[in-house]
Amino acid sequence: MDLTESNKEKESVQKRSPLDLIMNQLRRKASFTERKKPSVGRLFRPSESSDKRNVGIPETKESDASEGKENNEPGKKINDTEDEAGSVVGWGRVKQFVQKLGKTPHSQNLSLSHCDLTATDVVELATLLPFLAQLEVMDLSWNDLVGGSLKALTVHLQPVGKLRVLKLCSCRLTDQDLIALGEALDCVPLVEVLDLSWNVGVGAGNFRHLTEHLQPQSTLKELRLVDCQLSETDITALSEALPMLSSLEALDLSNNKLSIKGMENFSSSLGSTPRLKTLQLSMCGLCKDSLSVLGQALRFIPALELMDLSCNKEAGGGLTTLATNLVLLPHLRSLDMHLCCLSKEDVLALVQVAPSLKDLRELDLSSNKTVGDTLQNLLQALPLSQITKLPLNSCALNAHACNALATAMQMLKQLESLNLSWNKCVGENLRQFLEPLQPDCKLQELRLSSCNLTTEDVLHLESACQHGALSHLKQLDLSYNGSVGDGGWTSLFQKAASLKELEELDVSLSPSASLSVSPWLPALLEALPQLSALTRLSLQHWALSSAEREKLEKILSKKNVILECDRLATPTPKTADIMAVCDISKDWTHGQKGCNQKH
Repeated sequence: MDLTESNKEKESVQKRSPLDLIMNQLRRKASFTERKKPSVGRLFRPSESSDKRNVGIPETKESDASEGKENNEPGKKINDTEDEAGSVVGWGRVKQFVQKLGKTPHSQNLSLSHCDLTATDVVELATLLPFLAQLEVMDLSWNDLVGGSLKALTVHLQPVGKLRVLKLCSCRLTDQDLIALGEALDCVPLVEVLDLSWNVGVGAGNFRHLTEHLQPQSTLKELRLVDCQLSETDITALSEALPMLSSLEALDLSNNKLSIKGMENFSSSLGSTPRLKTLQLSMCGLCKDSLSVLGQALRFIPALELMDLSCNKEAGGGLTTLATNLVLLPHLRSLDMHLCCLSKEDVLALVQVAPSLKDLRELDLSSNKTVGDTLQNLLQALPLSQITKLPLNSCALNAHACNALATAMQMLKQLESLNLSWNKCVGENLRQFLEPLQPDCKLQELRLSSCNLTTEDVLHLESACQHGALSHLKQLDLSYNGSVGDGGWTSLFQKAASLKELEELDVSLSPSASLSVSPWLPALLEALPQLSALTRLSLQHWALSSAEREKLEKILSKKNVILECDRLATPTPKTADIMAVCDISKDWTHGQKGCNQKH
């Protein structure tokens, strides 16, 4: 999926179809008594044991309270007894409300995301806030009917003055909701995390309705506004508010178009946030001049540890000016510039300052084709002994780059994640990457999708497993390598028992391929009981007979493993725990950051 398709999908989420409008009106008319009966979706939510339901509940049961009322101790005030009983009854209402939504009640953490909340539910929740005085986290995300009714909740926030985290992602917030939220900020003076991501109503000049209520010395530490369609006016409002956010440590503006003027206003205000540790500007339409403006502002945020500038395709050539200012970030631990169309000069500029980045742990330059020609220089400059994550997928690696990386593997002692996917030269060369690995290797993620692997390569992988060099591996991706013979898969699965910590295994074929699993399935079936940590197995585009599916399902039903394959047989009661996912896209499965890292 390219970026254009990804953006179209995101925009479609924000639009209501005629059917949506009709259904939303029906939902809003549902009364509280009607909502007491669980919906079909709620009936299929996992049931919870009574022990789990009582976790974090400080109050006693209502039956205990009733006994207490009948046997008051001499001298005890009746009013105190009534207050206690009221509190118990109130908590009973909270439990009833939360449990009917399929969630677990907790006195400090109220998580009601993806609950199909209606305006009626919001009103009811507001009446329950007096019984949640210890509440610290409130998450109402992904409830699109909350939009337009938030004031019914915010005017009653006084009882939850200890609230520290408020998440309202994808709630279709309106300008009136922002006004109500802004006016309620005084009621929750301890809020440290505010997440309003995926609300287009936050943009279009509406963000000022919130910022104009911010007070100096605000306690806010984390502000997330991902894909809010912020306009230049909104960025200006944010820039003017930053002087009041001196405690801010994390700011995420990803997937909002930032103009040069907006970038200048924003960057000039960064001096007011000296504690900023995380800055995320992924998919913000940054260009060469934008990176130059940002580079000049880095001196104001010396505490920065993570900077994400990924998926800015017009940023090519800008790293040459930004890189010279990276030395002003002595604590930088993670730099993400994947899919930025970096030029060779950009990478070489990074090479010049890399020796100064002594705290660097993660460097993501994936999906930049020029990295293949400059990788040798880069590896010689990086602090390899402390690097933990090195994605090099879709970097057009060549033979020289492979040799340089193979040599560097001996020094990558702390490496936990290595992604070489979509580099064809890895095929027939995997041995040189694996041989330096020792039993104390910390590698947890190894991705080799579409690398043109051969049977010989998989045999070397099997050898590394046998020698314990991959004993900590949790994710192994060998998908889209149809050139591997049956003998390679059989040998690998025969030694797979040594992968004690493996959680995800992907050996899918490309959509155009369709081969039989018969030659190596017995080896896999024998290995599965020994893979105690396995949670996901992907066999997409492999052909399985009905008998083979039945054998596979029988084993996986005992392990509650998510199975991804084509045309999986309909689950029977014995295999109800198996989740069959057909033709799930690779990018969705691997959890993208908002853009395609493979192309």
